[in-house]
Amino acid sequence: MGPIGLVVPCAPRRLALRESKLPAIRIAVPRLHWEDFTKGQIIDCGSRVVTREEIVAFAAEYDPQPMHLDELAARGTPLGGLIASGWHSCCILMRMLSDALLHDTNFLGAPGVEEVRWLAPLRPGERVSLRATVLESRPSRSRPEMGFVKFHFELLGASDKPVVSLRVNPMFGRRPAAPAAEQP
Repeated sequence: MGPIGLVVPCAPRRLALRESKLPAIRIAVPRLHWEDFTKGQIIDCGSRVVTREEIVAFAAEYDPQPMHLDELAARGTPLGGLIASGWHSCCILMRMLSDALLHDTNFLGAPGVEEVRWLAPLRPGERVSLRATVLESRPSRSRPEMGFVKFHFELLGASDKPVVSLRVNPMFGRRPAAPAAEQP
């Protein structure tokens, strides 16, 4: 038991789906396709406040280090206080991206992440916003029904200071061709 009475589980446990308090996932016909993303385009993906409770809960489940779990222990680190796990910051970024953009696209996944950088600590009570910038867009050479869009995602904290920077090349389906007009 830590100084603030937090019990850290020794073995990982799975959260049951019924425990989730997340909103229902919206499934709809995608409005945006590969053709809708152009170089230089900037997409605002909204903002949210990160709470102490979610920082500690994520850390207890996935990254049980003192600077993420225990305020007293965290004060003794070079960071000077409780901070979110870098992986938690990435998960926040992904959730914001899914809610604000991906749910409305013909998103097909990504072959990997090119780069992730943790640039500043994310603290309890901090409001973060997400900005997506299109760096380039190219059709797939082997699959004509899809294309790649290279994004730079930035999770921004106070005064628009970057907290997390992530570069990735997700795949998006291309817009279906319009049916050919019938000849009389």
